[in-house]
Amino acid sequence: MKNIKLHLIALGIVIVAELIGKHSFDVGIGTIVLLPMLFALVIGIFTTPKFLNIAKEKEMNDAGELITVTLLLLMAKYGTTIGPTISTIIKSSPALILQEFGNVGTVLIGVPVGVALGLKREVIGGAHSIGREPNVALIAEKYGLDTPEGEGVLGVYIIGTVFGTIFMGIIASLLATATPLHPYSLAMASGVGSASMMTASVGSLVELFPEMADKLTAFGAASNLLSGLDGVYMSVFIALPLSEKLYRFFYKRKYKQEPPQNYEFKSDENKEEEEDK
Repeated sequence: MKNIKLHLIALGIVIVAELIGKHSFDVGIGTIVLLPMLFALVIGIFTTPKFLNIAKEKEMNDAGELITVTLLLLMAKYGTTIGPTISTIIKSSPALILQEFGNVGTVLIGVPVGVALGLKREVIGGAHSIGREPNVALIAEKYGLDTPEGEGVLGVYIIGTVFGTIFMGIIASLLATATPLHPYSLAMASGVGSASMMTASVGSLVELFPEMADKLTAFGAASNLLSGLDGVYMSVFIALPLSEKLYRFFYKRKYKQEPPQNYEFKSDENKEEEEDK
């Protein structure tokens, strides 16, 4: 009962989003599908203090704490889908495992683009992954969040939280209709380590290919589970070292000099001692 206002806001958003319903339209090269979930996200943004001020800071903080609970229910639902299609998933295990190396694409694209735009070591934290909770924790442990790397990963985390779900829902439907990629491969690619992003992406695919609904959902959920399990290891042993090397390479090409030395994280006590000196 303490969160009654929050629950009423959420219920109102769901009702409005469901009344809007599903919409699809052609964009020349393909079809974009907009689901109620995407409309709910946009409506939710406009209820915040920055816009209509319907949801106050208390409701926003409480909603953030409840996200984990709701995602647990969501993943439990997906678990019931994986079970009946487990034989198909086992047959596709090599593809599911190998597709995890696709996470390196954020490094190969993000680092050179980030350096070209003028970012420094922020690009290492921002481009080594899609910046979900495990990646934020990794950067916090290795560099600290009050470092350029920490600023980079937090920036991607915030942008991903606000726009990631919307982007994934739109790009999945566009790729499904504008490219020869099989829906199963797109469902696997939806599992980037974020339950909300995966849900939006798979939801768009299911809308386009309803006859494949169960298998698309199972592939997306299995892929997302694998991303959650091995994502940190990919970052530690492959993505972060590769980000460092590419950063040095592109920094030297742009500025014609070696990049500054790695930022060494210092505790608040050490900082205070240096300031006193």
